[in-house]
Amino acid sequence: MRNAFVRRTSRLALGCTLVAAGILPALAHAWQPDKNVEIVVAGGPGGGTDQLGRLIQSIITTHKFLDVNTIVLNKGGGNGAEAFLDLKMNKGDPEKLVIGTNNIYLLPLVSKLGYQWQELTPVAAVAEDDFILWSYKGAPWKDAKGFYEAAKADPSKLRMGGSQSKDVDQTLTLLLNQTNNSKLVYIPFKSGSEAATQLAGKHIAANVNNPSESISQWRGDQVEPLCVFSKERMSYTEKVAGEKSWADVPTCHEQGLGIDQYRFPRTVFMPGEVTAEQRAFYVELMRKVTETPEFKAYVKQNALVPTFLEGEPLTAYIEKDTARVTPVFKEAGWLKN
Repeated sequence: MRNAFVRRTSRLALGCTLVAAGILPALAHAWQPDKNVEIVVAGGPGGGTDQLGRLIQSIITTHKFLDVNTIVLNKGGGNGAEAFLDLKMNKGDPEKLVIGTNNIYLLPLVSKLGYQWQELTPVAAVAEDDFILWSYKGAPWKDAKGFYEAAKADPSKLRMGGSQSKDVDQTLTLLLNQTNNSKLVYIPFKSGSEAATQLAGKHIAANVNNPSESISQWRGDQVEPLCVFSKERMSYTEKVAGEKSWADVPTCHEQGLGIDQYRFPRTVFMPGEVTAEQRAFYVELMRKVTETPEFKAYVKQNALVPTFLEGEPLTAYIEKDTARVTPVFKEAGWLKN
């Protein structure tokens, strides 16, 4: 009886060993890139998208998240369209990523570019940018409500500056005009930093820069944040300019501007026709990246909104954002058939 029990136990152990032996090779051979990964930045050198792309590369290298090398390439032509078309042309290539913003899914609405975002593969949104309504130091208005009262009284003297045309800054300006029955004139500049410089010199009345784009001028006592387009005040309480922190900036909603929130995501996409396993690999890679101390420091330094979206929540975000701005584009005459 005892020997029979030993034989049955031995057979059970052997069976478990064989099952484990069958599982382990499968786990060991889970997909991962076997050649260098291209990180294509949908923007020029030195910009916010470029900084994010190079930070991601640095984190991957420092923490040895990949067994292959990463290469950063800038393809910023056409507000990033160059990078997105490159992604479409490389369908099925699992060693190519593009770092962008909401431009990857909004550009096809306003320009005939030969691609739709649904032809590509969303990986993740790794952070969001808040937008702030800024004005110059010493302006006759002291808050956002006062600015818009002045804008309605005499819009010809108040010009709004921003980065690029038919992009997020101009979209927000149009949304503000529609929501508040105002007629602000939008002046496009090459970048948010140029818009900040023009505002500091009082060449424009206001802009809607991200926090990081105007922080130098705020610290230099040249500009003032009037309000942030967010449902709640920003969470960063450390002093930034004199005795003021980002948390001291009121929301635009509480200032009566009627827009409860306006942000854009920092996105990562792959080409179309990659496998679910390949997409899942990069989702987890980006998740690891965002959990590092370096990435958290970057988010704090630039006053970004900590965010991680993938799968259905990311798709829902894209669809909701698109639905919100489509009527704005239509009224402006931007929509392309």
